[in-house]
Amino acid sequence: MARRQRTLQPTRCLNMTAQARRPRLAYVTTHAISAENLMNGQLAFLRERGFDITVIAAPSESLDVVREREHVATIPIPIEREISLAADARTLVKLCGILRQLQPDIVNAGTPKAGLLGMIAAKLTGVPVRFYTLRGLRLETTSGFKQRLLSATERIAASCAHQVICVGDSLRQEFVRRKLVAAEKTIVLRHGSSNGVNAERFQYSAEQFAQIEQLRTSLGIPPDVPVIGFVGRLTRDKGIVDLHEAFARLLGEFPELRLVLIGWPEAGDPVPSDVWQSIQSHPQIIRTGAIQDVSLYYGLFDVFVFPSYREGFPNVPLEAAAAGVPVVGYSATGTLDAVLDGITGTLAPLQNPAALAADTAKYLRDPWLRRRHGEAGRRRALMDFRREDLWQSLAGLYEQWLIRCGLPLPISSVEQTVPLRKAA
Repeated sequence: MARRQRTLQPTRCLNMTAQARRPRLAYVTTHAISAENLMNGQLAFLRERGFDITVIAAPSESLDVVREREHVATIPIPIEREISLAADARTLVKLCGILRQLQPDIVNAGTPKAGLLGMIAAKLTGVPVRFYTLRGLRLETTSGFKQRLLSATERIAASCAHQVICVGDSLRQEFVRRKLVAAEKTIVLRHGSSNGVNAERFQYSAEQFAQIEQLRTSLGIPPDVPVIGFVGRLTRDKGIVDLHEAFARLLGEFPELRLVLIGWPEAGDPVPSDVWQSIQSHPQIIRTGAIQDVSLYYGLFDVFVFPSYREGFPNVPLEAAAAGVPVVGYSATGTLDAVLDGITGTLAPLQNPAALAADTAKYLRDPWLRRRHGEAGRRRALMDFRREDLWQSLAGLYEQWLIRCGLPLPISSVEQTVPLRKAA
């Protein structure tokens, strides 16, 4: 893809009054857990860069965490994840009122519901710069009326935005292929992802290696027993049914194999009851529940298996790569960008548990292949997905639009940033 260098060429003179204040930036998301996990450090960086930031989301503990950790303003507002015409109309009215009061220079809205309502409200209230951040396409795993409805909401959100920030190339291509947006309206920052990866967390010290061994013992995993792992929601969309079948196939060749599942089920997309009962009762499947800091757990895994059916740009394969663990996944939107097939891992055909098992078995048989692909993944995570580089590119994009619209630049703005990357 072509790269576009950031240019800072003022198109109009700004008066001193405009320059005297910090540009106001509002983020709208359905649930603040998106901001807690996918904007960790990013909001503080932009605040220190000179932006006045407000996060608008449904009330939750996550919203409180974001406010305290990032030192930004937050506004709780009821936003339903599922479609509810009456509730959505009330939320839209409230959003319009909030935006009229805040008078932001930039609104960045993400997640399907907040993206739709946030972009409509921003357009109705005349926000000068509007971004829709696309982190995935829920419609990919739906059909019929629901898929048509979700397509319509995506098209409306994109039409209200000045630019659509896609978190990965394959996601951008799918969005354009479905005719939900014009290609020239989309952009991918650097190599993609929502927030990059803090790779240093996965560069284990001798003390941390000792902690990993203690963790192994506490989970009842004997020494030298192979381990495959998964991190994420334990749902159909994440491929848990396929992972369960692949694990059963692998036990024929690797009878001591352990599967570690780190995550939680969701009522909205449950796995079949017989599969869930098998997962709960199997002595070699270890369920940890949700873990606040999973960094040491990656040190347990010989292979990270990620059979998700759809993604925007998944973070956990990047974390596994940063820990030097090869990744086996499906050739799904988003995963295509996170895993370099044959270099940092292997991608199997979508919804093919037999191929998933066969590709995982290759790594379990071959320590040299595991090490080679694991080291390649670590190098890529360190070189291409540094969080600070992505944050710099995002700040640069905001500043370009502020200049274009004759709005004040951040007071602490610097002249050099990491180049942006535009997908045409």
